[in-house]
Amino acid sequence: MFTIDEPVINQTTGQLGKVIGYGHEIINNVYTVTLMVLVAQSANANKVLVVEDAISAWDHWSIA
Repeated sequence: MFTIDEPVINQTTGQLGKVIGYGHEIINNVYTVTLMVLVAQSANANKVLVVEDAISAWDHWSIA
């Protein structure tokens, strides 16, 4: 499980971000808990991108 403000990385796209909350969706007729991630946008600092995705798509990430 992830905690709020924890840095994460998307396993498919490699996008980095931080956890800002949890949600839920019905995916393939199954109630699924989702992760809400504030994605880091280095190319344009004026844009904010929030992604809601299945928890399994993200992994813990650390700078060290």
